[in-house]
Amino acid sequence: MTEFSTTLRQLAAAQKPAKGVSAYTLFVNRPAGRVLAAVAYRIGATPNQLTVLGALFTLPALATVALVPPGRLMAVCVCAALAVGFALDSADGQLARGQRSGSPSGEWLDHVLDCVKLATLHLVVLVAFYRFFALPSPVFLLAPMVFEVAAVVIFFAGILTEKLRRRTTAAAPAGSAPALRSVVLLPVDYGVICLSFLFLGSQQLFLVLYCALLLAHVLFMAAFLVKWFRELR
Repeated sequence: MTEFSTTLRQLAAAQKPAKGVSAYTLFVNRPAGRVLAAVAYRIGATPNQLTVLGALFTLPALATVALVPPGRLMAVCVCAALAVGFALDSADGQLARGQRSGSPSGEWLDHVLDCVKLATLHLVVLVAFYRFFALPSPVFLLAPMVFEVAAVVIFFAGILTEKLRRRTTAAAPAGSAPALRSVVLLPVDYGVICLSFLFLGSQQLFLVLYCALLLAHVLFMAAFLVKWFRELR
């Protein structure tokens, strides 16, 4: 137990900065990922194995959304699997930093599977809307399409901005207070999207939550793009 606690402290010391991270990632996902990374470290697992394991939780859960009629038990299982997959996505990076075993191939695998996850998530919601939901209007079928565009653009532009920053000497301007920023960023945290699937069994409630998160993503996408462009310029 003492060795496990020591491993947790070592992983915490190698954690990424908290700036620009939402409250869910900061207080839920990273701590959960740290525990999983510590277990992986003790049993000799590699970061790439954690990355693949995360996909094995996430992708079947997403397939379930498209193939199985929504219900309470199904919603709980999907939400839990997505949350575990997200925690494993945090664990692989923490383990790599703790072991100092990060590699370009590992980073590539992580980003590729993240992109697959983001794109697939909204595609399966589109299928579920079409197959199982009594939508107020067919116009709501556009919601997953727009959501996918916003999510993928934020994901790609964020990674590209981070890469380009390393090639410039310009530092990003100071943002808002960390505590306030972490709360404001909650609607665009992937973990919050995972939690929204807990309400998949209630069609009206899920539709309202999904559209609210969609609106937040569109607004944040516009704000992020302007902010990142100005920083790089």
